Amino acid sequence: MALPLMPKATAVWLIEKTALSFTQIAEFCGMHPLEVQAIADGEVAAGIVGYDPVANAQVTAEDIRRCEADPDARLKLLPPTLPPPKRGRGARYTPVAKRNDRPDAIAFLLRNYPQLSEAQLSKLLGTTKETIQKIRDRSHWNSANIKPRDPVILGLCSQTDLNAAIALANERLEREGKAVPPPPPPETEEAA
Repeated sequence: MALPLMPKATAVWLIEKTALSFTQIAEFCGMHPLEVQAIADGEVAAGIVGYDPVANAQVTAEDIRRCEADPDARLKLLPPTLPPPKRGRGARYTPVAKRNDRPDAIAFLLRNYPQLSEAQLSKLLGTTKETIQKIRDRSHWNSANIKPRDPVILGLCSQTDLNAAIALANERLEREGKAVPPPPPPETEEAA
């Protein structure tokens, strides 16, 4: 069940501004009725400022009035009005801890999916064409230590994004009349 934004602050506001029962507030805010009673008694959340769910389009005033009149009625959370954020254009951020894995992922994609263009690789992994070229030529400063590893397992891209890039590359090859390489065989882990 979806909860309101800042449940404790919302509970504080509902206690102060409405005649709802502790059970109604508790169910709406995802709390225990005794916790709501402790907030009302001033034992818990003493410094929390109330958060108005009506002004923030989480519940309607009519719904609050309906529930005040009927103690068995329950508040209903309104669906969010904002669409979920979309990832914009621009460079893809890679956490510092995963940046050393990027050359391994590039080597994996170059070996297993040669149909991917440098532009696709750079967009998929958030790297530069210069780095891709250096790994392809084995002139990268860390070439001796690069071991091809799957970027999905490394967390550098999602399987969906990788599959979409491969499909685009295969369509491009078909349009150009070139042979589409077969998918690589699944790698087997060797027991150590």
